[in-house]
Amino acid sequence: MATQLTGAQMKALVRDHFEDFVNRRIATAIRANMTPDFYDHDGPGGKPAGVDADEQMMLAMYTAMPDLRVSIEDMIAEGDKVVCRNIWRWTDPASGRRMQFHGFVLWRFEGDRIAERWATVTVPSVELG
Repeated sequence: MATQLTGAQMKALVRDHFEDFVNRRIATAIRANMTPDFYDHDGPGGKPAGVDADEQMMLAMYTAMPDLRVSIEDMIAEGDKVVCRNIWRWTDPASGRRMQFHGFVLWRFEGDRIAERWATVTVPSVELG
């Protein structure tokens, strides 16, 4: 099924998804924002996954990185897809150092929900500046 959402509407949904799922720590947001057969091509451990595995991954991240935040730096929408460049930041509980990794995520929509995800992330590093 194609999407009837505009580029602006898809970008707003991605923005709201990151805000709820990561920054507000609402793990169940994935169930509202993804199709029932959502397919994450780059899920936990770099393996394909669905909603359940991605939700469990975020629950573990909430525990391991209590102050985890994601910011969207750039976002482009075309057709049924949105791509965004983002930065994830947190404090390493063991060292107290500010950490970060960068990511590019491509989301494909069906109807008014996200049906697929592809992601590439950098290795976590100490945040500079």
